[in-house]
Amino acid sequence: MKNYAIEIKWGIIFFVVSLLWMFFEKAMGWHDALISQHAMYTNFFGLLAIAIYLFAIYDKRKNYFQGKMTWKQGFVSGIILSIVVAILSPLGQYITHEFITPDYFENAIAYSTENSRMEQEDAEAYFNLQSYIIQSVSGALMMGVVTSAIVALILKRK
Repeated sequence: MKNYAIEIKWGIIFFVVSLLWMFFEKAMGWHDALISQHAMYTNFFGLLAIAIYLFAIYDKRKNYFQGKMTWKQGFVSGIILSIVVAILSPLGQYITHEFITPDYFENAIAYSTENSRMEQEDAEAYFNLQSYIIQSVSGALMMGVVTSAIVALILKRK
């Protein structure tokens, strides 16, 4: 466990930043009055996610590998970080949709159906806690692997 303390630390930081981002989205009105803009603006969180991966893998290189790190070592570190993020993501979804923005699913379903983007049944199947938990876990793993590969390539040092 000690070997993965840096990844666990940054996974928790990622978790906290993602909750803060949800507060920000809610405050901006992207979960209710301006929900039509949500799909576009929520993608900006990706920049924060990439920054966290950069800081995490840099931290690993500097403080665990004494400044030298192969691509493989950085990639493995990123994969472990992705697993930590994926493990925490169901809790993050629960906190988000129960406490931060409890009306989000209702608002998203209404917007999607009123604007002919989805049928009611499809919207209800997509906009719910179970669906978002599945999406967050799979997204954390898929995007984490890709981000880890690129960041490890950038940060490798011999």
